[in-house]
Amino acid sequence: MRTRPLKVALLGCGVVGTEVARIMTTHADDLAARIGAPVELAGVAVRRPGKVRDGIDPRLVTTDATALVKRGDIDVVVEVIGGIEPARTLITTAFEHGASVVSANKALLAQDGAALHAAAEQSNNDLYYEAAVAGAIPLIRPLRESLAGDKVNRVLGIVNGTTNFILDKMDSTGAGYQEALDEATALGYAEADPTADVEGFDAAAKAAILAGIAFHTRVRLDDVHREGMTEVTAADFASAREMGCTIKLLAICERAADGASVTARVHPAMIPLTHPLASVRGAYNAVFVESDASGQLMFYGPGAGGAPTASAVLGDLVAVCRNRLNGATGPGESAYAALPVSGMGEVVTRYHISLDVADKPGVLAQVATVFAEHGVSIDTVRQQGKDGEASLVVVTHRASDAALGGTVEALRKLDTVRGVASIMRVEGE
Repeated sequence: MRTRPLKVALLGCGVVGTEVARIMTTHADDLAARIGAPVELAGVAVRRPGKVRDGIDPRLVTTDATALVKRGDIDVVVEVIGGIEPARTLITTAFEHGASVVSANKALLAQDGAALHAAAEQSNNDLYYEAAVAGAIPLIRPLRESLAGDKVNRVLGIVNGTTNFILDKMDSTGAGYQEALDEATALGYAEADPTADVEGFDAAAKAAILAGIAFHTRVRLDDVHREGMTEVTAADFASAREMGCTIKLLAICERAADGASVTARVHPAMIPLTHPLASVRGAYNAVFVESDASGQLMFYGPGAGGAPTASAVLGDLVAVCRNRLNGATGPGESAYAALPVSGMGEVVTRYHISLDVADKPGVLAQVATVFAEHGVSIDTVRQQGKDGEASLVVVTHRASDAALGGTVEALRKLDTVRGVASIMRVEGE
C-alpha cells in the first residue's frame, strides 16, 4: 500500500458534509484498504467557522474555499455546498489545479453538467456525482457503467422523499395536502420553505441528470417539463382508489416510440397499485428502469439524509481515489446520441379528467363529442349527479398531451361544463 495519503478537501460541512468527515475518520483503515492508500482530510471550507464540529480538527477549518481548492496538493475535492455559485467556480478551479471532484450538487449538474464534464476532461480529472440523485441508492453508476452496453428506453421514478411522504400520508390517512405538509415539516422531512420539493424543482433537476445519462444526450433543467403537487386533493386520491391506483410525484424520462427523440418530465400521476412504485412508502425513493436487454430493473432505498447521501459520496470518493492511484479516469460524459428533447405536447399517455357539469340530459353526449373532435378516445366514464349539479370523470385511452390540452380548452367553453376539477395523467400501465 502506498504510504503517502491522498488529500481530500471538503467544501461544506452541513448535514451531509459532517457525515462525510465522520465516515472518513471512523472508517479510515477500511477506506485505505479498499483504495490502496490512506485518505486524509486536508481542509474543510465553511461559512461559519466558529461553529463546533465534533470530530473535525479546528485547524482544518477555513472560510477561504478558493484558497483551499487552489493549494495544488489536493487530490480530490468533495463539494456538498449546493447551489450554482460559488460551487461552479470552485469546481472548475479545482480541475484547473489538478484535483478530481465528487459532487452532490444536482442543481448545478442539471444546469451546467456539460461544461463541468468538459472542464474535467480537459484537465484529465474525474467528475463523479452519485449522491446528486436518490441519496444512497446506487443509480448513476449502474446507468453510466453497468447498463452501458444496453439500450435504456425509460426511467420512471420517485426521486424526492418529501413529496412521497406527503402523498403517502394523504393516501393512507385521508389527510389534506396542507395537513400532510405540516406533518412532514414537523418531522423534519420538509424544509421551512418546501417550494423546491413540492413544486417539483428538485425532482426536475434529477430527471435532467438521469435522462442525460440514460439516453447519451445532453438534457438540461430547462428541457424538463415540471408540475408541482400542491393541487392534489383528497378527492383525487378517492378517484385513484376507485381505479385501483394511487398518486405519486414522478420523474419520467423516455425515448419516443421511434427512438428519434426523448422527453423528460416531472408531475403527479396515478399509477396502478400493482406497479412496484405504488408500494414505495414514506420518505423513500425508488427508480424503475426499462431497457432492451435487461428488461425491468428497480432501485429502492433512502433518497435523502446525511448518512445515506454521505454513503454515496464516499463510494464516489473510493472510485476516484482508485483512479488517481492508477493514473486513470473513470467514464466522463456520454452525449454521442445527441437526440432532440421533445416538448410536453408530444408525450403520449392516459388521462383522468374530473369535470363539474350541469346535471341534465345531453351533457355526456356533448362532452364525448369534444373528445372525439380532438382525437382523444374515451376508455371509461363515471357520472354522479344531485340537485342540478354533477361530476363527470373521464379516463382516456393513450393520447398526446397536445391533443388533451386542446380537448380541455374546448371543454371549458361548454355552457354545461361548470369547471375542470382536476386533470391527472395515468402512468405505469
